[in-house]
Amino acid sequence: MSNPLAFEDRPEDGLGGRIVPMRLQKFLARAGVASRRGSEDLMTAGRVTVNGVVVTELGSKVDPLVDEVAVDGKVVSLADEPVTIMLHKPAGVITTMKAQSDKPIVADLVPTDDFPGLFPIGRLDADTTGLLLFSTNGELGNLLLHPRHHVAKTYLARLKKPLEDESAQRLRAGVTLDDGPTQPADVSYADKARKLVRITLREGRYHQVKRMFDAVGDPVVSLHRESFGPLRLGKLKPGEWRQLTDSEVDKLRRAARS
Repeated sequence: MSNPLAFEDRPEDGLGGRIVPMRLQKFLARAGVASRRGSEDLMTAGRVTVNGVVVTELGSKVDPLVDEVAVDGKVVSLADEPVTIMLHKPAGVITTMKAQSDKPIVADLVPTDDFPGLFPIGRLDADTTGLLLFSTNGELGNLLLHPRHHVAKTYLARLKKPLEDESAQRLRAGVTLDDGPTQPADVSYADKARKLVRITLREGRYHQVKRMFDAVGDPVVSLHRESFGPLRLGKLKPGEWRQLTDSEVDKLRRAARS
C-alpha cells in the first residue's frame, strides 16, 4: 500500500523527508473524516481537538507525524480508511446532520458515534423514502454528485391519476422546468392502473422527479428511491443501514466515470 503521506508537499531543506504541516480541515478531509467543507463545519462546531485542545480556527495547521487529532474524542489519522454506508430512509425524516427542533433527522439513524464525519451524498425530501448514501470520503461524494457524471438514480412514483402514454413520452424526451429542460428519463409502468411508475434520472435537481410529473399534469402522491447507480436497497428495512463493501464503492466510482 502506498504511503498516504507521500502526496503531501515536503520541505526543500533536507529535514529527513518530514511532512510540512497542513491545514487542519485538509488533514481531516484526507483522513476520510468528511469533505473539506464538512471538516470546516466540524471544526467550527467545536468537535475537533488537536492534542486535547479544541480547535475552531480554520487556518490552524497540524503536523500529521506529531499532533494527535480527534473528532468527538475519537482519534483519526491519515491511515484511517474512509467509510461509505447505505441507509433505507423512512418517510418523515429530514436529510440533514444538524438537529432541527423536534423533527427526526437522518443523523439519528446512522452511526455517527463510530464515524463522526459521515455526511449524506445528496438528499431525499422528508416524505421520500429509499436509498440514501453516506460517506466520510469527500472525494467520493463530489464524484457522485458532480453534474458531469450523470449517475443514474431510479425512483418508484405513485401518482394521483394514471399516467397517459403521451405524458410518458414527454418524460422520456425531457420536459422543460423553470430551471431549464431536463435530460431524457427512462419511464415504465409498474402496475396495470398506471398510477405506479418507475422513472430513472441521470441528473439531480431540486425536487426534480415531482416537478417533472407536475409538468405533465400527474402529481406525485409518494416517492421511493430504489437504486443509486449500481446499488439497490435489497433487504434493508426502513431505518436500517449497512456499510458498503470495497467492491460496491468501486462500482459506484466506475458508474460515475462511465
